[in-house]
Order: sequence, then structure tokens, then C-alpha cells
Amino acid sequence: MCKKKMNMINIAWLRRDLRLTDNTALQHALKNGNKTAVLFIFDTNILDELDKDDARVTFIHQQLTKIDRQLREMNSGLLVKTGDPFKIWQELISGFEISEVHFNRDYEPYATKRDEQVQQLLQKNNISAFAHKDQVIFEPHEVLKADGTPYTVFTPYKNKWLEHFNPQQIKIEEKLKKNAFAAIESSVPTLEDIGFQKSDIEVEDYDLSVVKNYRKTRNFPAVHGTSNLSVHLRFGTVSIRQIVQQVYQQSPDFLSELVWREFFMQILFHFPRVVNENFRTKYNGIQWRNNEKEFERWCKGETGYPIVDAGMRELNKTGYMHNRVRMITASFLCKHLLIDWRWGEAWFAKKLLDFELSSNNGNWQWAAGTGCDAAPYFRVFNPTEQVKKFDNEMLYIKKWVPEFQDLSYPAPMVDHKMARNRALETYKKGIAE
Repeated sequence: MCKKKMNMINIAWLRRDLRLTDNTALQHALKNGNKTAVLFIFDTNILDELDKDDARVTFIHQQLTKIDRQLREMNSGLLVKTGDPFKIWQELISGFEISEVHFNRDYEPYATKRDEQVQQLLQKNNISAFAHKDQVIFEPHEVLKADGTPYTVFTPYKNKWLEHFNPQQIKIEEKLKKNAFAAIESSVPTLEDIGFQKSDIEVEDYDLSVVKNYRKTRNFPAVHGTSNLSVHLRFGTVSIRQIVQQVYQQSPDFLSELVWREFFMQILFHFPRVVNENFRTKYNGIQWRNNEKEFERWCKGETGYPIVDAGMRELNKTGYMHNRVRMITASFLCKHLLIDWRWGEAWFAKKLLDFELSSNNGNWQWAAGTGCDAAPYFRVFNPTEQVKKFDNEMLYIKKWVPEFQDLSYPAPMVDHKMARNRALETYKKGIAE
């Protein structure tokens, strides 16, 4: 039997789980007696696609700085690298005596391919690699139909999810052994070191005080009625177990939104083609107009429909948009302007702090009618009626489009009735069997 080397370490590789408490991979890395180093890699395959003042990179950097501070209190520090993960791991294998590597599973296509390659590399070098469930309550293979196939309609998926769900089985691990971490001579690089600059956009803390009134307040963008939790779940600054434990008895509606998140994750996992394709292939014949000037007006919030413009301006300024308004703006782009959902999805991916490939893709395809369990193609939001229902006093509109009553404000770029009829005709023709 091979004698254990004195300087053998385990590595807990953080990715979208930027916390030390209740982190499954970290808890497992700490179990076997080796000292544990905590690693984060700024993945240039992802960073190279981003603007240099991307607010999400600033947020990640802030979280890493916080984690490094916590680790230094335990005589360690955060190991931060920048580059291609595969090459970084080759360097780490040369530089450290590594016993085990632990990380939490990610279900997006790029991530699964990356993790597979890294695992193979580690195994070739006789390093044990362990992937753990952490960012979901149920993984894609854990909630399936009786015949073993994935659900493509939300309500049956949700019912099965709730059937499996046992709050007694949720365990939250908060204790960390202070002497269990490896001494790391490393420091968190500055944003400038990785080629970025600090964003003006600040990420707000999440607020679960809204949960008890969530059903009443969730649809009104001028009201403080949503939790701002999505960005924190996206980057794992809080564990999903901790959140579910706190909210499951307070609001079935709020819990349902968390189930939607896992529903779209398993759709993306089982049907990765949806990244670039319609889930419903019968919609492939739709002839999108794809007018670039009209798309630009939508992006800037200059459509002449105040609720649409308010949403787009909020997004561009803050990296956030209220969920009800996301539906309105998405429907407007796809139905009123007949612009391909992929264009809108890409703009949201660029701007949203809480951008999550599975949810963004799933919700855009829902709005366009092309997705699983989507809104029917003939459902076309009337932006004016949406204002009457959800921003009747125009408080949200006044905040983001203060000039909406001035002569300088543009007339609606398209007539609702005409646009609706045009959309219905285009869809009918496009999805003809």
C-alpha cells in the first residue's frame, strides 16, 4: 500500500458555489484528514466573451475577496488562477501533491464537457475526483416519469418534485474545522489583473421578508415584492437548501419558482439542443422579420410603449428586470416585432446579473411559444393592458421613463392590433403541418 505523503492535499474547486458554509464539495474535501486548499479559476473561455466592465465579474471578485478573508482567519487563503481550466489543472498537478479533488456539479453543456475533461486528466494522474450535488434539491436524473424519460411539462414535473421532497432530509452544514485548511501563499488578483474593471452596477442582497406576501406582490414592478434571490442562487453565494428550508412552508408560490428553476435545468441537461434550437421543432418554419433597427430600439427602451421601455432601461442600468416585465418585453420582441427569440435571449444573457442559461433560454422560448410547456403562440401580451393591471399608477414607468408624457417621447413603433394579427398569421403559416 502506498504510503501517504506528508504534504498531500485535497482541493475543493469552487465555480458557481461562492461560499464556504453548506458547500457540499468543500464539506467532502474536509473529511479525510488531508489539508484542503480552496480553488477558483477565472475561466478565460467564459471571460473572453464578456465586456470588460461586466457587473457579474465584479460581483464574483467581491465574493472571492470575502472568501479569501474568511480563509485567512483559518490560516489559509483562496487559491485563484486565471486561464483555461484544463491547462490550469495541468499546472496544479505539477505543483501540488493532490490526493482528492471535489467540486459541485454543473449541468450546462459547456460545464459538463469541461468537467469531464478535467476528471479524465485527474484520473490519469491517479488523483481521485468527486462531483457532488449542490446547486439543486433534485438533479436532472432524480425527477423522471415512470418510464424513465424526462418531463417536458412543468405541472407534472412539479408534482413529482413535491412528491420526492422531504424537508426532514435537508441538512445544512455550517461548521468548518479551522485547522483543516492548507496554508496557501496566494492572493486574489485585482480585477485589472484579469483584464476587467469595476462595474458601476451593485448587486443587492436578497430579502426573504417578501416571501410571506409573495403571491400578492410578485406581479407589481413598482412594489418591493420580489426577493432578489436569483443572482445569489446563480453564483451560489447562498445554498439552495438553506433557502428552501426557510421558504417552503411560507409560500407555495415562491417554492414553485424554485421548482421552475430546476425544471429548466433538467430540460437543458436532457435536451442541450435548445441552446440554439426551438424545443418544438414544428416552429422552425416561422419567418422572423429580424429588423435590426427595430431590435436596437427595443434594446435601448425606445419602442414608444412605456412598460416595455421601462423594463429595458431598468435592465440596461441595473442588470435586473422584474419578472412580470421580462415576460412583457420578451413577448413584445417576439410577437409585436417578430424578432427571433434568440436575439432577445442573447441581449438578456449579456445584461442580466442573474443570467442562468437554462432559465433564460426556457423563459424566452416560453414567451416565443417555441419551448416546452410554452405560452400558446396566439397569446400576445397587450402592453397597454399590462400597465392597467400591474402598474396602474405608473409608478414603475415614471421611475424609468420619466418623459413618457412629453412630446419628446416616441409614438408606439408598431400598432398593437396590427402587430398581433401579423404575429398570428406568421405563426400559423410557420407551424403549418
